[in-house]
Amino acid sequence: MPNLKSQYFNLISFIALAIILQLFGCASPQPVTGGPQDRTPPKVLNMTPKNLTKNFSAKKIVIEFDEYFKIQNETKEFSISPELEKAPILKIKKKALEITLPDTLEKNTTYTLNFGKAIADINESNVIKNLSYVFSTGNEIDSLSLAGKVTSALTGEAELEATVFILPAERDSLFGKKRPSIYTLTDSSGNFKLNNLRAGTYKIYALKEATGGGDKIYQQTSDEVGFVKDPIVIGKNNENINLKVFKETAPEFRVLERKINTDGSLSLTFTQQLKKPTLTITEPASVDEGKRVMFNLSNDTAKVWLNNLSFDSIKVAIKDEGKLLQTININRGKKDTYVRDLTPIDNTNNGKLNPYQSYTLTFPLPITAADASKITLLDDSIKRTNFVLIKDSTNVLKYKINFPWKVKRTYDLKFTAGAFTGIFNAKNKEFTKKFTLEPTENYGTRALTVQVPDTTKNYIVEFINEKKVPIKSYVINKKTRILLANFASGKYFVRVIYDENKNGVWDTGNVKLGTQPETIWYSLEEQSIRPNWEVENTLTIPEPK
Repeated sequence: MPNLKSQYFNLISFIALAIILQLFGCASPQPVTGGPQDRTPPKVLNMTPKNLTKNFSAKKIVIEFDEYFKIQNETKEFSISPELEKAPILKIKKKALEITLPDTLEKNTTYTLNFGKAIADINESNVIKNLSYVFSTGNEIDSLSLAGKVTSALTGEAELEATVFILPAERDSLFGKKRPSIYTLTDSSGNFKLNNLRAGTYKIYALKEATGGGDKIYQQTSDEVGFVKDPIVIGKNNENINLKVFKETAPEFRVLERKINTDGSLSLTFTQQLKKPTLTITEPASVDEGKRVMFNLSNDTAKVWLNNLSFDSIKVAIKDEGKLLQTININRGKKDTYVRDLTPIDNTNNGKLNPYQSYTLTFPLPITAADASKITLLDDSIKRTNFVLIKDSTNVLKYKINFPWKVKRTYDLKFTAGAFTGIFNAKNKEFTKKFTLEPTENYGTRALTVQVPDTTKNYIVEFINEKKVPIKSYVINKKTRILLANFASGKYFVRVIYDENKNGVWDTGNVKLGTQPETIWYSLEEQSIRPNWEVENTLTIPEPK
């Protein structure tokens, strides 16, 4: 006779197991994670011979790390000072770095191996910054140091990972030609320190390389540079060396970049800011007819739209104040095709229109025609037809829509396909815009009475926002009342450029001539604008330091 009790418990067990499997099957699968991201660079566990060894005679140096690592950009990052005819050989052996030295070490000499950012971990490329190894083949190790800070000449902010290096005064001619062997990187506060220096006379530089650089060789067209004009005599520890980096103005004009964009427009970039630039298509001369040219505010870039793109190549003459600067060639591929998108941007900010501005559309291409009948305006869902479409008289990319906008209303603009026609008969696809009008109560005015220290000199006084972007500027040379009227509430500040040559712009320095950038002073006093308020106070410009 079957054991009913045993069968009952087997059935219960089976049902329980099925329920458990069902629960696990319904649960959302979760990816297996590797824990928090590793942000720690390799750590040095041991150096053989020890760092700062005197009477050094070893042929090989071994540096042991706590994890596997890699050597990156060795030719750019690793150096030995003084330089050797034959460079040391770096080799990875598991978690150790072996450096084999040549047989040409000088007697009674301190050597510094500088790894820069060459050593990084395998997985996340976390870099050991400013790793160095120092030894002496004599009884003494050079122990002098040089310390200071690197800031931006324009913003005054600390420069992170700027390269600071020195060159013996007698070898200063190598600047910009060869990678320095004595260098260090600034920390997050812009501070730097060069250690184990030999007594002597040096020139000191700071270099902020453009993205994609890293060779520590100054490239005038892309990098920022700072320097101390007079050589520094190192006979004791030197501190408080302040370097200000700046983008140097090119001594000669030339076209840095020339290209035909995907929409058929031409883009040109120059090495200098021009005063009254003009562009002319000299060959074929027929292509010049009807062209449209737009320069940026600093006149160092230009965009050109041509009506005729049937050429294989053209010659473009660039002039400034009527003087020919350069003639360049631009070639076009015979099979090149272009894509033209006529979708504009507007001048609203987070869907809100400044009550002191007209509603404006800016297109990527010059507009040749507009059809207001293909525009629908809804005012709180009510259709309005009494708007006016106006072509901007000074900018071929802009159109304005005038309407008695009201606060507390929502405006919907629908532009059907073909509402706007651009060059080459390009037409817009359907697009919509939605916004509200900000109340004037959200805007205010700030007035400043500015007192200058010397009425024989010029000062450029600029209102700037929190990102240090200029909002409005005045050139003054006497006590003057300036105004930031009808601006959105927020935090504003003032900076002053000591305009030494009275040309109305900030002039940078010149390494070859040994000139520093014009001094900029940032007022620490916040010039806030409060909603629906007009605030007035005074500002006294100090003497330049």
